[in-house]
Amino acid sequence: MATPVESPQSAPPGGGKFKRSVGFYGLMFISLGSIIGSGWLLGALNAAKSAGPASLLSWVLAAAMLAVLALIHAELGAAYPVAGGTARFPAFAFGAVAGFTAGWTAWLQAVAIAPIEVEASLAYLDNISWVKDNLNLLKENGSLTFSGFCWATLLMILFTTINIVGVKLLSESNSVTVIWKTAVPVLTIILLLTLSFHSSNFHAGGGFAPFGAHGVFAALPLGVVFALQGFEQCIQLGGEAKNPQKDISRAVIAAMIIGTVIYIGLEIAFVGSLDPANLIHGWGNPIAKGDFGPYATLAVAAGAGWLSYVLYADAFVSPAGTGLVYVGTSARLSYALGKEKLLSPKLGKLTLRGVPIWSILLAFVVGEIAFLPFPSWQQLVGVVTSATATMYAFAPISLAALRKRDPGRPRPYKLPAPKLMAPVGFASANLIMYWAGFDITWKIVVAIIVGFVLFEITQAVSKSERALEMEWRSAWWIGPWLIGTVVIGYLGRYSSVPNAGNKSILPEWIDLAVVIAFSLVIFYWAVSLAMTTDKVQAAVAREEDEIAVEPDILTA
Repeated sequence: MATPVESPQSAPPGGGKFKRSVGFYGLMFISLGSIIGSGWLLGALNAAKSAGPASLLSWVLAAAMLAVLALIHAELGAAYPVAGGTARFPAFAFGAVAGFTAGWTAWLQAVAIAPIEVEASLAYLDNISWVKDNLNLLKENGSLTFSGFCWATLLMILFTTINIVGVKLLSESNSVTVIWKTAVPVLTIILLLTLSFHSSNFHAGGGFAPFGAHGVFAALPLGVVFALQGFEQCIQLGGEAKNPQKDISRAVIAAMIIGTVIYIGLEIAFVGSLDPANLIHGWGNPIAKGDFGPYATLAVAAGAGWLSYVLYADAFVSPAGTGLVYVGTSARLSYALGKEKLLSPKLGKLTLRGVPIWSILLAFVVGEIAFLPFPSWQQLVGVVTSATATMYAFAPISLAALRKRDPGRPRPYKLPAPKLMAPVGFASANLIMYWAGFDITWKIVVAIIVGFVLFEITQAVSKSERALEMEWRSAWWIGPWLIGTVVIGYLGRYSSVPNAGNKSILPEWIDLAVVIAFSLVIFYWAVSLAMTTDKVQAAVAREEDEIAVEPDILTA
């Protein structure tokens, strides 16, 4: 029987451990606040341009695939409530090498989202005439001016300060923001469906699916998956949940359900509210996206001009709120890597207030670097989507391995039909990576290789004992999996930009069968390579000991 998680009352005062102060609603709002960000303002437009009215199928498909992954994360998060869980779960099952790969990929996508959302907020603000005339935030090419960089830095400092004060303030400030962020799209859906809805739009401009199945699949990395991802963020705060065994799974599932209903409603409202005259020549340019996304334009056309002003405010609040959350959750991921001594052990130290301050400061520094000129928001979304799918792929394999090697672990939430759902979840993550495009997939693999260089440097200079064995044999599957994914992408039919180097050799539908078959081979091979039962249970017990005893305290 596993040792129960220590209650906050039993923690010694000033003990320097994570404070278990976040309840169900705080956890749910953390995930929901991550799901509803800048994606909702442009996700529907980009999906419609790719798939036409069949973009609804894109949202339903993405929701179904991510729902499976969310349920998998729900079981893992409730059974193993630790900070930076997406990095810890693979480490428990496969050792330090697998844990680092998952954690590094998770940290890369999480640390990039905060600056992306900050830039989105400033880009929307720059369209207000007074802001443009007096603050001069953006250059003509969309990159930040010196003034814009200063304002972006100010926002990052604010986010960093809130996180340093503690997770309770993060949770409370985020909860207020999320209520607003949820209310605005719901209000938008109701008004557009009521005031301006044309059912004929769903078969206009070439029919329901003018670009066929390819368009439906291609829409997923164009903002659909990006919009729905983020359900796992409350799991990164698992070490700070009041009642993690009960609340984490409920928070993940509730946030995913609410986010899915809102996004599908937004797509229906968007397609139905378009001017039918704009669709005569197809879906290539159904509406100008406008300064604050297409919904403001639709609101004005529907006679609800006042709603456009609400959307103007939300165009700043939604991305900024998501950026606040990701500064905190990315810090928990680097904390996990430091705690397991996979990167600098300093990252795994806590202040007396139970805050991973070095990890939070690292998120701030990397965010500042990310403000350097980058490609378009859309290209960045594709990169983050692929990195997130790579991170998600570790969860189903970890769940299957941990169920096999740690069967006595209390599981407050149990995934239904795990023998079916786990391989389906892994195949889903691989399909999302494939649809993101070959040109993005190989860059993600290069970023993982760079991470391994840092990993090896850390191990070479570290004089402390490693928290986990390297277990290279248990991680043998990772290299063939990543290389195989790149090769299939090279032979496949998807890329984020034209002429990206992929050969389109695999026929349509055959390519998806190849991805699924490859995924199943890797899945069952990987599970068979998991560490022995004794090693897995020892790794889990070591984590439980860390929860129950005094951790390292940062005193300077």
